[in-house]
Amino acid sequence: MTISPRIFTLPALAALPLALAVGLGAGHAHASAFQLKENSVKAMGRAFAGAGAAPDDYAVVVNNPAAMLDLPGSGFQFDVTAIQVSAKFSGSGTDALGRPISGGDGGDGGGTKPVPAIYYVAPINDRLSLGAALTVPFGFVTDYNTGWVGRYQAYKSDLQVPALTFSGAFRLNDAFSIGLSAIAQRAKADLSNAIDLGAVLAGPTQGAILPQGADGRIRMVGHDWAYGWQAGLLWKPTDADRIGLNYHSKIKHELSGDATFQVPAAVAPLLDPAFTNTRGHATLNTPAFTELSWWHTVNDRLSLGASVAYTEWSSFQALTIDFDNPAQPAATEPFGWRDTWFGSIGGDYKLNEVWTLRAGFAVDGTPTHADTRTPRVPDATRRWVSVGVGYKPSETLEINAGYTHLFVNDAHVDTINATGNRLTGVFDNYSNLLGVSGIVRF
Repeated sequence: MTISPRIFTLPALAALPLALAVGLGAGHAHASAFQLKENSVKAMGRAFAGAGAAPDDYAVVVNNPAAMLDLPGSGFQFDVTAIQVSAKFSGSGTDALGRPISGGDGGDGGGTKPVPAIYYVAPINDRLSLGAALTVPFGFVTDYNTGWVGRYQAYKSDLQVPALTFSGAFRLNDAFSIGLSAIAQRAKADLSNAIDLGAVLAGPTQGAILPQGADGRIRMVGHDWAYGWQAGLLWKPTDADRIGLNYHSKIKHELSGDATFQVPAAVAPLLDPAFTNTRGHATLNTPAFTELSWWHTVNDRLSLGASVAYTEWSSFQALTIDFDNPAQPAATEPFGWRDTWFGSIGGDYKLNEVWTLRAGFAVDGTPTHADTRTPRVPDATRRWVSVGVGYKPSETLEINAGYTHLFVNDAHVDTINATGNRLTGVFDNYSNLLGVSGIVRF
């Protein structure tokens, strides 16, 4: 597709907010990779089946606080999961004149990062229990080689959203318990990409500068604290069945930070006062989600679980960016995300009082689609295959390990950014998760 060169008649300052929308907006517009379910190695071993109803996982502090009352006493749980992501692009790009964009395939944009989680639960009496947790419910990292064909869409994207959760649970009767949580989240984003300043200047310079002829670079760093809540319910209709329902609220972040530019010296005077370092502000919503979990004890050795979760990604339809520099008007970047479903089945099998085996399978949908998906997080629908093992040498100590492989559908990309650069192709993705955890009970 060739875009008419008439777009170059826009003055540089008019094109600026759209170019910056690419720089900040795309980093926050990526689907289920925003959400990290990896908060429990024990639950990961069964693909998070029954995560909000299983009776032996301290991660219910965040997965369903109502289930804290059935934990076996006070204790700490420490989890760490290494997430290894591979994202390799094949395809091509064209600039605003329809010419091929120079550059390679970007290498592997993925990498390996640890995701920690810490939990503490203290029963007050038979009817009341309190808990606290430090987890990372949202985040992603991708990083591509300098000068690659998709450089105008993304270089580095790093979003980290650790959260503190304080939970309480109250037993209504033998069948029903309720739980409430207060949540404090800190969001930090560090995003960069190239800017096709040649496309911005092509009109004003009467063709002396063309697209790809004057690449600049932008780095956006922003952060914010924000607060939310969750509510949970646990119902035990029989001695063998446990049903948990948990709702986690949407949390609205007002990110603020610095926009830093690298501009070729030869074109900087033509752009001034635009493309100069300034402060930026944007609203980022982490979505509300609801999860229903079931746990069934078949006998002393075998237990089965299932979960289904609904994430309200449709609350994120667009991102509006405001800048302190008056020469840089506010810009809006549309995304059009869709709500998603996650479903899993799995279970535990106790070999004896010391060793437990786990396995599970899950399907995790994506809210992205080809015309809004970008390389920052080239997400697609994923299928989980999980296994795990538990070792319990005493009543006060437990060690768990889990492994998951994620089979990811091909992530097709066909997007055009504000300066007319089109990226078309497909990402070949997969992920591996490997985690260990320890539980110490008092």
